[in-house]
Amino acid sequence: MGVMAYPLRYALADLALALSRVSHDPAAVQSTAARAAADMIGDGAGVQLLRDDGRYDGITYHHIDEQRSQSLSRVLDHVDQLPDDDFSTAMAASRRPIVLAGDGVEPLAGEEHEIHAAVLCPVIVDNTYAGYLVLTREATGSFYSTAEVELARDIAGELALACSSARALERLRASEERYRRVLETIPEGVLQLDHDGVITYANEPIGVVLGMPRSQLVGVSMRGFLNDQGQKELNRRINECMQGRSTVGATRLMRADGSQRSVRISMMPLTDDHGTFNGVVCMVTDTTDHIDARGLKRQLDHLRRLDSLSQLIGGISHDFNNLLTVVGGSAEMITSTTPEEHPTHKLAADILEAVGTGRTLTHQLLAFGRSEGNRPEIIPIPDLLTDVQSLFSRTLGEHIGLDLAFGPDVWPVRAERGPLEQALVNLAANARDAMLHGGMLRVAAMNELIEADKAREEGIPPGRLVHMVITDTGAGMTEEVRRRALEPFFTTRPTAAGLGLATTAGIVQGLGGHIELESAPRMGTTVHLYLPAADEKPASAEGRQGAASVIGRVLIVEDQPEVAQLVQRLIEPAGYAITVATDALQAVTQVAGGAHPDLLITDVVMPTMTGPELASALRTHRPDLPVLFMSGYTAASLGPQLHLDDNSMLIEKPFTRSTLLGAIRTLCGPQPTTS
Repeated sequence: MGVMAYPLRYALADLALALSRVSHDPAAVQSTAARAAADMIGDGAGVQLLRDDGRYDGITYHHIDEQRSQSLSRVLDHVDQLPDDDFSTAMAASRRPIVLAGDGVEPLAGEEHEIHAAVLCPVIVDNTYAGYLVLTREATGSFYSTAEVELARDIAGELALACSSARALERLRASEERYRRVLETIPEGVLQLDHDGVITYANEPIGVVLGMPRSQLVGVSMRGFLNDQGQKELNRRINECMQGRSTVGATRLMRADGSQRSVRISMMPLTDDHGTFNGVVCMVTDTTDHIDARGLKRQLDHLRRLDSLSQLIGGISHDFNNLLTVVGGSAEMITSTTPEEHPTHKLAADILEAVGTGRTLTHQLLAFGRSEGNRPEIIPIPDLLTDVQSLFSRTLGEHIGLDLAFGPDVWPVRAERGPLEQALVNLAANARDAMLHGGMLRVAAMNELIEADKAREEGIPPGRLVHMVITDTGAGMTEEVRRRALEPFFTTRPTAAGLGLATTAGIVQGLGGHIELESAPRMGTTVHLYLPAADEKPASAEGRQGAASVIGRVLIVEDQPEVAQLVQRLIEPAGYAITVATDALQAVTQVAGGAHPDLLITDVVMPTMTGPELASALRTHRPDLPVLFMSGYTAASLGPQLHLDDNSMLIEKPFTRSTLLGAIRTLCGPQPTTS
């Protein structure tokens, strides 16, 4: 056959590519796999998969002699039958091919079958038996060689991957539908404009803002709702979007009834698959009530919206990170098994690059909308400032100097390290933007004891405080700008979101602290942070009690089978003996019954038992069991349900094979030697 002249790995890679192209059509997936098996191995091949109701669907059969396809298809079809026959139960249990020859074929197709050799290969999708691939030959005395059986097994594996991808696509479509529902239900108005400013999409809230039903807005020019100045501003912003830049700014909209509303509009460019400008999406926030309202009401409204957004972002990012883990892991395996010059390798590399971009995006979203993580720790100020020094340097650039001043006796504070570092970096970024031509940023920390009388006068909390002073030599602010600088969404830069100082203020106030700004034009800006000092001493840092010996047995517990299967595939080639459980209670039963894993890899959030609860249960049998937690959430957003001791780590999804193996090595030592 041509297979011998044409390298087998290329034939399988071509099959994988063909299956990926039809992954949206289950019938085409089965037909492509059956035809490939018949052509590559002969004489006939069929695919019989289980439906959602647990019974077999109709067989998809192909024979190199087209006239034989129909008759043999009828003989071999088990449509509507349960997988309780001897062949099905054996394949489901062993997950190995069944090879038949001579009289052994009779139970498969009856006495008048004219089939003298057959192979049945189970198709395992997401770690579950999903049906089988069958191959048949009619020549008397024919049989299938070991190499041909292995090839059939590889084809069944490609078919299983295609079926798994089809399921992932269906989940992705469901996720996209969820995003669409979010777009329709968020309180902000959403508009899509073409390059001329004509509305091509509008959601329900923007219809309320403009005083027209959304159905009547499509096809209407946005200019009709703006005065002359607003129309000029719209033209400028659309031109900026056409150049790839996003803009944020305030304007006045004239409603259909003649009244006016104050709004803030964020405009972002839309591009097609080729990067060509395709319009503008606008997020419109009605700020009329906020401008008219006073003090606390305005701040509470902003905080409520940000809190709701953070919860929404956290949930969707978790689901999205699980999808990215499967997509990225599968693509990484494809790149490792196909030659660099093959088209499939390039496609998989593009997928990995897109997964990296998606991971960055979800982490940026989680950082913006982060709710309280409830994971405070005792932080020595010298350690904090030393740790953020590199972050400051990268933020400031080479044209701005940095001077840190603090004594070793500065009191520690009790806070979440991540948000506190974020607050300081936000201040550094603001200072950088005020020193476009270079300058100096000075950061000092000192102890202060604030008396009750002074606290009442200046609004500073009384007691033991750490006073941090951040001073720049930049352009400074006018008194009007200084008074409004801490307001959410207030900014003097057209391309900024106005959340840096507001976020910093929220973090400091959340710690029970106080922030003050001192500034004047051309005189620079000084930010005063007052943070309550911690009563207790910081715990001494201890080194990780990593296992000294090489580990071999790994227990993977993950309630999503496709993620569990991916983790197994990623680490199995490194020589580990893998056991997979998709239910935490099943894992507890295994260890209680005598299983001795050297490492537990578990998801954090699972339905019947959380990962930390599972780890605690298993450590009653194995007190020194190392645990590698994995989650689509960040450590901060997981809150108190995750406590990491010296014998455990967290790896955030999506991760790559090298990241996963690196975490295992850090936790447990070198990997076993593979044969």
